[in-house]
Amino acid sequence: MDAIQGLLKQIYAGKLSAVFLDDLITRIEVARNQITYTAKQGWDEKDVVLITYADQFTNKAEKTLSVFDSFYQQHLADVFNIVHLLPFYPYSSDDGFSVIDYQQVNPLAGDWKDIRKLGQSSRLMFDYVCNHISASSEWFKQYLAGNSKYENYFISLNENSDLSAVTRPRRSPLLTPFLCENGETRHVWTTFSADQIDLNFAHPDVLRDMLDVLLKYLSEGAEYVRLDAVGYMWKEPGTSCIHLPKTHLLVKLFRAVVEYVSPGTVIITETNVPHQDNISYFGNGFDEAQMVYQFPLPPLVLHAIHSENGETLKRWAAGLDACTPATTFFNFLASHDGIGLNPLRGLLPESEILRLVDALQQEGARVSYKNNPDGSTSPYEVNVTYMDALNRQSDDDDIRLQRFMLAHAILLAFPGVPAVYIQSILGSRNDIQGVENAGHNRAINRQKYDVTEIGQILSEPDSLRARVFGELKKLIICRTEQAAFHPSAPMRVIECHESVFAFIRGQGNQEIVCLFNLSANNIQVTLPSGDYQVLPYNHSLKCDGEITLKPYQYIWLRH
Repeated sequence: MDAIQGLLKQIYAGKLSAVFLDDLITRIEVARNQITYTAKQGWDEKDVVLITYADQFTNKAEKTLSVFDSFYQQHLADVFNIVHLLPFYPYSSDDGFSVIDYQQVNPLAGDWKDIRKLGQSSRLMFDYVCNHISASSEWFKQYLAGNSKYENYFISLNENSDLSAVTRPRRSPLLTPFLCENGETRHVWTTFSADQIDLNFAHPDVLRDMLDVLLKYLSEGAEYVRLDAVGYMWKEPGTSCIHLPKTHLLVKLFRAVVEYVSPGTVIITETNVPHQDNISYFGNGFDEAQMVYQFPLPPLVLHAIHSENGETLKRWAAGLDACTPATTFFNFLASHDGIGLNPLRGLLPESEILRLVDALQQEGARVSYKNNPDGSTSPYEVNVTYMDALNRQSDDDDIRLQRFMLAHAILLAFPGVPAVYIQSILGSRNDIQGVENAGHNRAINRQKYDVTEIGQILSEPDSLRARVFGELKKLIICRTEQAAFHPSAPMRVIECHESVFAFIRGQGNQEIVCLFNLSANNIQVTLPSGDYQVLPYNHSLKCDGEITLKPYQYIWLRH
């Protein structure tokens, strides 16, 4: 509580009255006393996250959370012990990230009872969409209506204000005009879209109401809290308005509140930015986020397999800073968003990034762009399923499966907690029809399914979906049984052939040698002579100093 009060004073510098502080502390204490569950302390090799929508599966008139729960219990509960439910609140756009009401469950999905029921068999991760709220929200409606309570909940500026220094993650205008009920037009700050209105955390009432949201999520069982678009939370015209000192102080405040109210609950920051900016959200290793998204991993693995050259991936992996005992990486290859390109900048020449983008585009991927300060645009995200990102349209399913499993073997062996997107374990291809129906690129990797139909496809053993489903589940289960894959276990990158990514996880008698052939060729790899167990298939291998890796083969070897 001392840390909480100290951070509040730092952020608001004497602007908070004693009455306001007392009220805030009372809210925090009430939430603390209401929570009866105990969050897991830390993480281990058994922690694997499934990323999914609450309405991922449908079944006639049944609520979608109930449908998902049934599918999860039948097919996935033995593989994933953590479920990241993407925003399941009432929303107006962006598949949930334009939240109308933070404290309600979308009625089409179910209600809080359904969330709690799912939480009985899995640990839950919620999205805390802390940067912006829907233009259809009651808060913004009241703002436009002239309700004085909400006058400072949002930021309006003169349309001619000089905002050239502001970092832009999109091509849409930063200021969007809205007509108020009194006839006045206000130009309101909208970082991501005209339907996503940025909140003004400089106004203490916004902090109070958003802390209420955070406390609600903790009381409903969130053991992981994802801070969406968190880097943009604090605005100061004349600056970049990203990663500002008070943004970091707000994250530290959220961490302090979470540790006081529900110790063990993990704060994860979502900042799709270059690596050094990303890991700045670890703070001193103990006072800010416990996890950060490992954004360079998806494009680096993709580039390595496309180019059949792992040198950039190796250099980056070998140079990763060691985490503290209280921090780790949240690793993923695919998510509800596209494959971010900004994390590649500084790791690959721009010409190499553009070459990769062009190759993906030729195979059906969509590309989203951002505005630069000089008026130019740059690609910031490739919209594609990871299956189709790795492969050509002319490839057969055997090659598709090989490359896909190779990439996921890297993911599952890498230091940190791995997360697998629902479309990946379902072996999904690009949903071109979905893009046309939705009118935006990200729909290419957000397909929803009739649960009976997807169940039928998964029961057909020769289908690509069924093969991916079976192979990936087997690999995940193997990972959870190896102490060497504890998120904090050490990693040593091994110098090897340019087309082979190789590293050792763990130490002592727990060590596992991980080899990944990124190419379409047979490659000879030198290993210490000895007897090995080959994972996940558990057969033995007697090595006389050299083994041959087949095209796109991965292998985990334990002495």
